[in-house]
Amino acid sequence: MELTTSLVSQAYAANKSATAPQPGSGDGNAFSAFMADYAATLQNGERSAMNAMTTGADPHAMVQALAQTELAVETAVTVRDKVVEAYQEILRMPV
Repeated sequence: MELTTSLVSQAYAANKSATAPQPGSGDGNAFSAFMADYAATLQNGERSAMNAMTTGADPHAMVQALAQTELAVETAVTVRDKVVEAYQEILRMPV
């Protein structure tokens, strides 16, 4: 069976819409929301630490905010490591 380029291009054009993302089907804002929450957690930790150092605010709130910040950073590092690992695995695939 011989495939010509026109036949292949027609098949590609016919199936292109099947692989295209559908508007509203995926949550494209999920990553944006994650990053906004991440930034808010970091800012909250910084704000709590500054308040505890300058005004003598509740040290327990500072420890809790810093623990949340540490958890957020560890989560971001873990996600980054998984993305890098997946990218390296793709690079090792034979073409």
